[in-house]
Amino acid sequence: MDCFYAAVEEKYDPSLKGKPVAVGGPAQSRSVLCTANYEARKYGVKAAQPSSLALRKCPDLIIVPPRFDRYKKESHRIHQIFHKFTSKIEPMSLDEAYLDVTDTCSHIGQATEIARQIKNQIKTQTELKASAGIAPNKLLSKIAGDWGKPNGLFTIAAESAESFLAPLAVDRLPGIGPKTKERLLQVGIETIEHLKQAPTEILLYAVGNFAPSLKKYARGQDDREVITHWERKSLTVEQTYAKDFHQLDSVLAQVTELYEDWYQRFSKDQENSRRVKSWVVKVRFSDFRRSTMEQSSSQIPSLQDFKELFKKLWARDPGELRLLGLGVRFTTTDKRKNVPQEDPLQLNFESPLD
Repeated sequence: MDCFYAAVEEKYDPSLKGKPVAVGGPAQSRSVLCTANYEARKYGVKAAQPSSLALRKCPDLIIVPPRFDRYKKESHRIHQIFHKFTSKIEPMSLDEAYLDVTDTCSHIGQATEIARQIKNQIKTQTELKASAGIAPNKLLSKIAGDWGKPNGLFTIAAESAESFLAPLAVDRLPGIGPKTKERLLQVGIETIEHLKQAPTEILLYAVGNFAPSLKKYARGQDDREVITHWERKSLTVEQTYAKDFHQLDSVLAQVTELYEDWYQRFSKDQENSRRVKSWVVKVRFSDFRRSTMEQSSSQIPSLQDFKELFKKLWARDPGELRLLGLGVRFTTTDKRKNVPQEDPLQLNFESPLD
């Protein structure tokens, strides 16, 4: 979906159309943006940007609070359209999904026509715009979908995949964020063709165990299936605060409310208690650095357990904290273990190219 949250807000309030709009918290709360429409992006406003910075870049920016009930409602309507064409659907977020239409069509031209019909039905039934990428695998379809934005439709056939990818900047590959890109540039890898031709030992030096996967992706190869069911890998809650915390006592005073929020969500599914693998707490500093502390345990953590973890984290890395988070990681048999991931410090809201 194109600028999904912002587009939904414009649908519910047509007076916003044609104006720079972003979805997020107010500047005085030090929140970051979930997304921004294309009018706002002309000024350099983008997802994961602090609201205060966005307003400096675009003084006329209209920031509306996120209303996830609306987004979930529209997402449900869109998925109803998907199900007219296939049952093999892997939702990646409220605004993005992979569809496997192999059983519906015999060649990529038919798949392109299906995508066109889906786009048209979304526009007719929801008044929202979508972009679609059609390709033989998930990796290429993601690239094709981003390539066609906004409101685009783009197809990459198997026989043309390598020639299409070759001249593209290396960060066009999903999973290569700013930090990985920087490491690749340091060894002279600027394009996907450079990546494909790079000696394995150079790649191992630059990106470690990610090297074999990158080699495959550079050739347009991706054998991941569309997974319709998977297990939750973690359950965490976090909160950004209006004022920094300078003392450990101030930090610990906030943990109770976070724990209550987390436990309310955790207790909704009895299966969660049987899959706990570790406890984790995380913080973000006033300079946007992040730090985490994790402890292996199959037990359900108590409030005191999380407080003890925060104490250990503080002892190791004290500072001015603006965000606190806590939760658990789960054991999983999820087949999606080879999904390309962005660098850990990147914030993923909507696709950066949506």
